[in-house]
Amino acid sequence: MTRLEGAPTDAVVPALTGEAGVRALVELLRGRRVVGLVGAGCSTASGIPDYRGPTTRNKARNPIQYRTFVGDDAGRRRYWARAVVGWPRFRESRPNPAHRALAELEQTGVIAGLISQNVDRLHHAAGSRRVVELHGALHEVECLACRRVETRDSLQARLLRLNPGWDRLGVEQAPDGDAELPLALVERFVLAGCEGCGGVLKPRVVFFGESVPPEVTADAWSLLDEAEVLLVVGSSLTVFSGFRFVRKAAQRGIPVAVINLGPTRGDPLVQLRVDDRVEQILPALAAGLA
Repeated sequence: MTRLEGAPTDAVVPALTGEAGVRALVELLRGRRVVGLVGAGCSTASGIPDYRGPTTRNKARNPIQYRTFVGDDAGRRRYWARAVVGWPRFRESRPNPAHRALAELEQTGVIAGLISQNVDRLHHAAGSRRVVELHGALHEVECLACRRVETRDSLQARLLRLNPGWDRLGVEQAPDGDAELPLALVERFVLAGCEGCGGVLKPRVVFFGESVPPEVTADAWSLLDEAEVLLVVGSSLTVFSGFRFVRKAAQRGIPVAVINLGPTRGDPLVQLRVDDRVEQILPALAAGLA
């Protein structure tokens, strides 16, 4: 029976792990058209930290807000100073077994496509073809004035010419290609503007407090329309932009399965919960459905 939003916590199905979880997933997914909803937990095994995983959810972390980036010079300087440090490691990350298993499941016709909350393009690198990037990707930047697009690599080179040695600072990495930097260093950072008009450059990603573009949302809803099962992979579903797809699936009577370390916002709405590492469960799932 489909659980409705607001169901009591005692209605949450017990979580499975390991082989039991894989067997239950195989039984639920076999012969059904699956759409994946993917979060940051899919990329942690590739060395990209998440915001709300088991080891990070209790750590204070304040990602930049859209209004701060567009309206505050100091906030924008802080963002780019940290992003320049974090970009090389982020760019060099590679798909892990979870990404490759999702691509395999698409190639074998199990998965129709992915709605990804990630901004790392690792699904594409692994071979997935149909990916709706709900929050965009860090690999391009756009001028907020003239809309000129530049690659992130090109901007990185310009920023490093203005700030020599900045990418060699030994600091802690953070989610989404970010890094931790002391304020004294940030205040020394020199920004680069648009090469066309000198305007403000912003990564082509959806910041906190910013809306997902309507055309991207439409693509995601269109993909969900094809789902006979919604498979949530590595997401706590804390952010509404992802949770709404679980809510809609539940309203439509579409079974929802979750593979995630730890609880999620959508747990009262799902039929199957696997509390385990996605990079271990997904390859076994792909083998079980082969």
